[in-house]
Amino acid sequence: MAKQDYYDLLGVDRNASESELKSAFRKMAMKYHPDRNPDDPAAEKSFKEVNEAYDVLKDDQKRAAYDQFGHEAFEGGMGGGQGPQGFASGFSDIFDQMFGDITGSRRGDRSPNRGSDLRYNMVISLEEAFSGKQEEIQVTTAVTCDACSGNGSEKGSKPTVCGACGGQGRIRAQQGFFTVERTCSACGGVGEVINNPCRTCRGMGRIQKDKNLSVNIPAGVEEGTRIRLSGEGEAGPRNGSTGDLYIFLSIKEHPIFKRDGPNIYCRVPLAMSTAALGGQIEVPTLGGGRARISIKPGTQSGTQFRLKGKGMSILRRQDMGDLFVEAAVETPVNLSKDQKSLLQQFAETESSKTSPEATSFFTKVKDLWKDL
Repeated sequence: MAKQDYYDLLGVDRNASESELKSAFRKMAMKYHPDRNPDDPAAEKSFKEVNEAYDVLKDDQKRAAYDQFGHEAFEGGMGGGQGPQGFASGFSDIFDQMFGDITGSRRGDRSPNRGSDLRYNMVISLEEAFSGKQEEIQVTTAVTCDACSGNGSEKGSKPTVCGACGGQGRIRAQQGFFTVERTCSACGGVGEVINNPCRTCRGMGRIQKDKNLSVNIPAGVEEGTRIRLSGEGEAGPRNGSTGDLYIFLSIKEHPIFKRDGPNIYCRVPLAMSTAALGGQIEVPTLGGGRARISIKPGTQSGTQFRLKGKGMSILRRQDMGDLFVEAAVETPVNLSKDQKSLLQQFAETESSKTSPEATSFFTKVKDLWKDL
């Protein structure tokens, strides 16, 4: 049985924001939670499916892979929800905020002072996707404050250990049979309190600044390709870990070439005389060169020529795709008196041998009319 679409499971559209996903998951998780539906296998199954969907869609990398490839992106155990670990991750992500970490353990990737990931949209040409390029970009982001070295305190002073949590950044409390652990509200989970805030960053340990970066775009990238620059996102507050920067690529439409995976397609006008008599033509290639094609006498519109290895670069591979050239025989216009005379002479001598397709078609039409 085909798996249900993750967006449909959560009841959101494909452009849903992080907060919309979280709100939808909270609603569906409460609806199907086993405690609310004891001895109901269908509800338990739905609860697991909802957790699996949220586990994938809340992660930028997994969501991008799912948007591009669907469920096939996670075949072989790569996705969320295929086993106890994937099932639990979505559940704990939202319920940690409501009830704290039930297990009492602190996961490193849940650090409250980790900087945010950033997104940068980049538009490139098909030629640049073919050859690759090194692009310089500028992003406005949060960087570590030099004045306080990121600790948030004015020069000459230091942060003190948080008295509420004893420097742990988490506070535990007993609720029935469970030990509930949640982020300390006094220090924001950092474990330290700023008594004399840095004047430059106002105690945050980071400031906004333009940052110049060099991005390597490899040859063969496709529409929607995402490039991750680890540690180039926002700096976390008060020496927290740094997020990542994601470059999302979009490729401009080309006036001549159309791309389909590794192959390139183009439609080339062909003079009627060349199509009838044969000859040679030159066509452009994406790499900036030219390729010669031999035209056989009697070539028709729609005839396709394949040039092996003249297509698109293939990401992380040495071989190339192919270039497919489609002939479009052009009917002459703006004829001179002599040209019209010559064509008239040709028309008077035209036979089924010179126009076999037209003769065959009209013969079939005549036979059809006879049957009516």
